[in-house]
Amino acid sequence: MIKEKFFVQEFENGLTLLAEQLDYVVSAAVVLAVPAGCSRDGDKLAGASTVMTEWLFRGAGGRNSRQLNDALDSLGCHREEGVRSLFVHFQASQTHQSLDPVLAIYGDILARPELADKTFDPCRNLVAQELAGLEDDPSRKCNLCLRERFYPRPLGASVLGSEESLKAMTSQVLRAHAKTHLTPRGSMLAVAGRFEWPALRDHVAEVFGGWRGGPLDELTLAAAQRGVCQESKATSQVQICLAYDAPRPQEEKLYYPMRVAEMALSGGMSGRLFSEVREKRGLVYSVGARYHGMKAAAGMFVYAGTTPEKAQQTLDVTVGELKRLGEGIDEDELVRAKTQLKSALIMQGESTAARANGLVGDWHLLGRLRGLEEVSSAIDAVTRQDVLECLAAYPARNITGCFLGPQALDTAALE
Repeated sequence: MIKEKFFVQEFENGLTLLAEQLDYVVSAAVVLAVPAGCSRDGDKLAGASTVMTEWLFRGAGGRNSRQLNDALDSLGCHREEGVRSLFVHFQASQTHQSLDPVLAIYGDILARPELADKTFDPCRNLVAQELAGLEDDPSRKCNLCLRERFYPRPLGASVLGSEESLKAMTSQVLRAHAKTHLTPRGSMLAVAGRFEWPALRDHVAEVFGGWRGGPLDELTLAAAQRGVCQESKATSQVQICLAYDAPRPQEEKLYYPMRVAEMALSGGMSGRLFSEVREKRGLVYSVGARYHGMKAAAGMFVYAGTTPEKAQQTLDVTVGELKRLGEGIDEDELVRAKTQLKSALIMQGESTAARANGLVGDWHLLGRLRGLEEVSSAIDAVTRQDVLECLAAYPARNITGCFLGPQALDTAALE
């Protein structure tokens, strides 16, 4: 594999620049992670981070909304924003020649946003519409419910808030919230792609050096709600969402075996869930599992979509497969799972956006940057015994469940 070129620079205002130089590409991707995620909204301002993220692009640095978007488009910038539990992520991908002007625009967005009263209501209304749209997207609604119940509060808070919190939100209150939470303290700016390090470091210092803000208070966590939630709704489909504890990313001796187990469970059409629940029995139109981890907690999340007539059998068979996994995997499964995991890793390595996101995740969760070769070697080293010991430490027990459909299900198997 190509030797990684990593760079790290911590600036006086608290911003950390993370960079990976990839000389074989002609693009450069940026991920700016600001510690203003939905877990910091609170009940009264639930949904604030999502409204704020939309509001930031309605004018900044002397440009109005149209001018701001035109400027980014003219630079060939492919951008997206995403509110997560702890951070708001601003992501931009473009040719390396456009990197400096794109960074300058994001400097305006974070340090010099307009946040005008006249543009607040449209932003809040968009989030309110998305919240109302959950009624037409039952799988997403069910998964949001699962996150809220599974994670220690407020880590699983909904990014969309509630109808009540959005209705009560004002521009004055949100502006004050943004002033506090849009801080360089604890923020990470990751760049992956083609660049010259001294020039990048100096440009970031110039663009973001005037961005000021204090540190945020330590987030206080409360015990997770867990348990089972069943919502009765006259639908032709039943949503089944499950989650149980898994090792956190920093528990590296158990983390890699759990990721291999994830692939054995749900790695393509050869995964146990697909083959046993869908192919062999024809119970579902969709089924799968995915690992999700934060610094404070992590879980294996499982989703199945089926019909009311097959819902109970789907739940029982799915949980049965989760528990059977604890008995271990055979050698063929191990080889296949490791190959799939490494294949995903290699494809990720070819995406500058994925690499930039990886830099942010590594620094936040591990306090260091991992190269693809290190991760690949760690996957190669996983044995069947490692997987068995990991699943013994984190068995599929006391499963949190959220269900949406016309009839309640017997959930005794979750215990």
